[in-house]
Amino acid sequence: MTTTRPPRNPDPAATRTDTPIGLRRSARSEASSRLRLPHLSMRRLLLQFVAISVLGLLLLAAVTAIVARSVGEEHALDQAKEITWVFAAGVMEPNITPGVMSGDRRELDRLDGIVRRELLNGSMNRIKVWEGDRVIYSDDQRLIGMRFPLAADEAEVVETGETEAEVTDLSKPENQFEPRDVQLVEVYTRIQGPDGQPLLFEAYYTRQGVNESARELWLDFAPLTLGALVVLLLLQFPLAWGLAARLRRGQQERERLLRHAIDASDRERRRIAGDLHDGVVQDLSGVSFSLSAAGRRAAASGPAASPEELGQAASSVRGAIKALRSLIVEIYPPNLHEEGLENALNDLVAPLEARGMRTGVVAAAGVEPMADETRALLYRSAQEAVRNVASHADATQVEVRISRRGRFVTLEVEDDGRGFQARQIADQPPDGHVGLRVLADLVADIGGRVVLSSAPGAGTLVTVEVPA
Repeated sequence: MTTTRPPRNPDPAATRTDTPIGLRRSARSEASSRLRLPHLSMRRLLLQFVAISVLGLLLLAAVTAIVARSVGEEHALDQAKEITWVFAAGVMEPNITPGVMSGDRRELDRLDGIVRRELLNGSMNRIKVWEGDRVIYSDDQRLIGMRFPLAADEAEVVETGETEAEVTDLSKPENQFEPRDVQLVEVYTRIQGPDGQPLLFEAYYTRQGVNESARELWLDFAPLTLGALVVLLLLQFPLAWGLAARLRRGQQERERLLRHAIDASDRERRRIAGDLHDGVVQDLSGVSFSLSAAGRRAAASGPAASPEELGQAASSVRGAIKALRSLIVEIYPPNLHEEGLENALNDLVAPLEARGMRTGVVAAAGVEPMADETRALLYRSAQEAVRNVASHADATQVEVRISRRGRFVTLEVEDDGRGFQARQIADQPPDGHVGLRVLADLVADIGGRVVLSSAPGAGTLVTVEVPA
């Protein structure tokens, strides 16, 4: 048979649209049909579960660490407030004497010794005591007697007696002697002078010391939290295993039922084809032979019926036989399993050639072998596509191509007909195109796909790709 390739795009202005099709499926359901559990092993499912769970655990651990660190910093600041208030009330307030208030050097030296011995022995590294806007004591004696305006929050603490904390602003004049490369946190509270006057007590802590306290709190808290998360993850494994096993059994049962339905349909097609071949076709063949013999006898002896009438009857019977044989090929191709897919496809397009179409079947080298189920599904896909060409395309030529790439076999049926809007057909198929979409579902169930490529005036290309 001469192979003729149809023109790729008869109308230069028309652009084909490639559209995957399925039985009333959205893009989401079509994508899900390609992720069939029968194609995934239990090991792969569990590995995916473990990977997702570990990623979730790491994400949760990161969030927990951030939250715990923030809580730890707040707790460390609260702890610094409590320590500051205890030192202010228990150490500083009893040792603020009238001599300290007046700037007596001996009293200041005495207080400085107490401060360095009792207070400046940890993360606390600076002490200031204010009367109004004047520094009456500081362990940095350069500040004693200097005046600086109090900030609003500091003045509020003197008025209310609350204890507050904030990050130190090193640009303030009162902090001019502090090193610029060390972050500080200052905590201030109110104490009373020897005459009951309100004083502001201010303690400075290194930010590193506060962070260390927060980190210690987080380290105490983290093992318990992460351990609980790990235990929760481990407890999910038996549940995940059971659910995956049940889901896999359900998918296997669904596949078994689908194969049973396909096999039952195949057996029924074979039975009908056999009945037609052994019954009506044989009878019509006998009638054809009888009519031909009667026609020859009539030509010799001159009966009532003319030879032309008998010959026309014989021709009609032969046409009926040919039509029935084509029907048998449509119902069940007798040579599909025995002679291969290429021969069956040649028989499939033969009726189109009889109608005046130019046809061709091209099978690339190495297409066979393939599973019987794959061969039957490809044939049915080609059968549906060829039927649509004969019914709707108004085509003059059609070509069927089979090729193989890796573990996938590709069937292409291309015609030069009038084409159509592929997207519209995929969304709302009219009568005559539903069969192709039903086949698309069967193809998707074994991990393949069906794609329509068409545009008005540009012909149609149906591509079916399935595992071999």
